[in-house]
Amino acid sequence: MASITSAGIGPAGVANPPKTQATPVSAGARLVGIDALRGFVMVLMLLDHIREAFLLWVPIGDPVDALTVAPDSFFSRMTSTLCAPIFVALTGLGAYLYSCKHSRAETSAFLFKRGAFLVLLELTVVNFVWRFEIPPTILYLQVIWAIGLSMIVLSALIRLPHAAIAAIGIVIVAGHNLLGPITFPEGHPLHLIWTVLHDRGMLNFGGFPVRVSYPLLPWIGVICLGWAIGPWFVGDDIAARRRRLVRTGVLMLVGFVVLRALNVYGDTPWFVMPGSTVRTVMSFLALTKYPPSLLFVLETLGIGLLLLALFERVADTRVIGWLAVLGSAPMFFYLFHLYVLRTLYLSAVAIWGTNHDAVFGLPSIHGIWLMWIVMIVPLYFPTRWFADLKKRRKDIGWLKYF
Repeated sequence: MASITSAGIGPAGVANPPKTQATPVSAGARLVGIDALRGFVMVLMLLDHIREAFLLWVPIGDPVDALTVAPDSFFSRMTSTLCAPIFVALTGLGAYLYSCKHSRAETSAFLFKRGAFLVLLELTVVNFVWRFEIPPTILYLQVIWAIGLSMIVLSALIRLPHAAIAAIGIVIVAGHNLLGPITFPEGHPLHLIWTVLHDRGMLNFGGFPVRVSYPLLPWIGVICLGWAIGPWFVGDDIAARRRRLVRTGVLMLVGFVVLRALNVYGDTPWFVMPGSTVRTVMSFLALTKYPPSLLFVLETLGIGLLLLALFERVADTRVIGWLAVLGSAPMFFYLFHLYVLRTLYLSAVAIWGTNHDAVFGLPSIHGIWLMWIVMIVPLYFPTRWFADLKKRRKDIGWLKYF
């Protein structure tokens, strides 16, 4: 996605600039902030993936189950819930910035090809690393699949007026919870399409199971919202952009708190746990990610907008620079860290065996936190190398897809 956000920017207020637009302004703190936010959520993602690799021995059906999950594990998982919605929204924003230097046809073609490439990665390279099976016995359609298909859908939607894309995003995000009661059993003509779009579940293709972990429809809404705020990042009025980011972020968080307190729409109801304030708070914060509910999107994107305003304000600091490096080569980091984790896990099994029934695991969530801190720096340097390679070798066309 960094290759999208590195595009030049046209004049302020142009929602769908024509191909002849050629008045770029300095990227400056704007693009550093975007890359830094992407890098930040990827660091949070690393924590969750370490947990999934080295804490498998702890039986958890739902990692945000307020009744059963330990509070330290619950709040560790909560940090990672920012990752997918912020990343998808930034993909939409990056697509808009790319369109400021390219025609609609060029932007549409790039989004379609990039989206198809991501779907192919999910079906092959990403699925293989989770289980190391040849041939695979099950296929998981997860976040890279959802981002790829969302980009393909956006490649068609960008031919609509900007306001229409924003409206589509709002309607999908705000209204798709009404579709929750709709289900179609296996064998029904609509079972396949509805499972892909909204009803998380299993598909069966001649006895081969496919798990749809990320139903597509809400993510289309999120990527449209990212595209919708694109004009805020065009032009030199930095103060106005930050005001919009902060106001919208605060409004989304207030909307989340009010709707959640009312307990009538937007997610499954929360509850008061007698004698346990912590469990009550956990219930209030436990939101549905699969598919992402209205309240889930309000909370995570609200925080994301505030972080984006903050990162842009402190863009010249060293930490933000480090995060921006990670965010400038996101697909490389994603694939690289998955294979590093799998290699570390298999190496641990080879050296120490399985210490928890059939798996190897760290003794507690605190060990996961320590491993997370230790791994950030070793992953940073290869990512920086690849990001530098992308900048130097623009003649290698396929690099832009990473």
